[in-house]
Amino acid sequence: MSEITTKSDRKKDREDLSQAQKAGKKSNTVKSWYECLGPGLITGAADDDPSGIGTYSANGAQFGYALLWLVPLALPLMIAVQEMCGRIGVITGQGLAAVLKQHYPKWLLWSCVVMLIGANIFNVYADLNVMAASANMLFGTPFWLALTVIALLITALQVFVPYHHYVKILKWLCLSLLGYVIVALLPGVKNDWGAIVKAFFIPHMDTKPETILTVVAFLGTTISPYLFFWQASETVEEEVAEGHADPEGSRKDRVSEQEIRNIRADTVVGMIASQAVAFFIIVATAGSLHQHGMTEINTAQDAAKALLPLGPSAYWIFALSMIGTGLLAIPTLTGSAAYAVAETAGWRYGLYRRFSRAKAFYITIAVVLMIGYAMNFMQVISPVKALIYSAALNGMIAPPLIVVLLFICNNKKIVGLRTNGFWSNALGWLTVAGMGAAAAYLVYAMVTQKT
Repeated sequence: MSEITTKSDRKKDREDLSQAQKAGKKSNTVKSWYECLGPGLITGAADDDPSGIGTYSANGAQFGYALLWLVPLALPLMIAVQEMCGRIGVITGQGLAAVLKQHYPKWLLWSCVVMLIGANIFNVYADLNVMAASANMLFGTPFWLALTVIALLITALQVFVPYHHYVKILKWLCLSLLGYVIVALLPGVKNDWGAIVKAFFIPHMDTKPETILTVVAFLGTTISPYLFFWQASETVEEEVAEGHADPEGSRKDRVSEQEIRNIRADTVVGMIASQAVAFFIIVATAGSLHQHGMTEINTAQDAAKALLPLGPSAYWIFALSMIGTGLLAIPTLTGSAAYAVAETAGWRYGLYRRFSRAKAFYITIAVVLMIGYAMNFMQVISPVKALIYSAALNGMIAPPLIVVLLFICNNKKIVGLRTNGFWSNALGWLTVAGMGAAAAYLVYAMVTQKT
């Protein structure tokens, strides 16, 4: 890296690397299925962030079971896209921005980075908004105070606590999402399972602008640009910790078939878990809100009512879901932006490094978060609508970035003989076509003032 200039620098970097490698395991050995879980599982958990919960809840409340078919449609698409990201990281030892910088024109690199940062900042704004609203709902804490405490807490944790320790705690908070599974299966919630199965397998929708907005938001919160950059970069961090890649961003040895299988297993499990949560959120809100005529969700309190069948603890479960997934997802949003900026600028980077060894990287994380924080004081839309609009923005930005992923994964100069197979290309281009068409129609509807 361009910042490494002295023997002292190199010594301190080796110290950071040594700390990271204490937790590393050789990935060329055969692992049990649970030992393969890493960046893909975390990516899947981060996918069910407050934006995702808000979008899925609004989907179920407004449309009932009608759009459940989006769940099985999105699953193979997101697996294909995220597997490409993980594969790029494990083969090259570089994140997406570093690969673009080395092999493609600057205008393409900067276009991707600018789109990513813009979408991530808006996503951070929306996630912080509903997290603070949830804290206000439970404790009566003034919105501005809850917002400030949460923003400072996330910044401090991400900068000063090693991520592999931090994420272990947050995974337990995300178990609060099981509340939606319980609600969906409660006998008192009158779900029509015949209609659920039919809606799950048989697509049906209209072309009304509000329906298209929901479809774009669903796809955008499920197949999000920040997850592309995050999974590639976190895969690289694992490779560095396991001794297969160096901090300068290159692969030290030849990638093994077992490593590729591990990446795929990790991705499949993470994406299935993510979409299972989406399914139960839609079913729970359809059964508890839509069937009782509550089709419009504008506040955290409105969304929490989906869990009322669980009794007085409903608001606590909802708030824990929002706060827990937000604490996991916002570091993913800010971290993916920081990776992209650092790789583009040639800075020293990595969550395994101490703050003193990667100041610009961590400052970028803080800046992205603080801009999202500041946007909350200019709020003009409801918290839940902000979540849906941030998801829709991701849905508009994702198609061109997936095209870039497809170019990279079919470039033998980058991935060697491990280029995309038929299904990766077919699913990748299907994702581009589907998301692109939905986004284009939404833009048309907005321009012609049909929304």
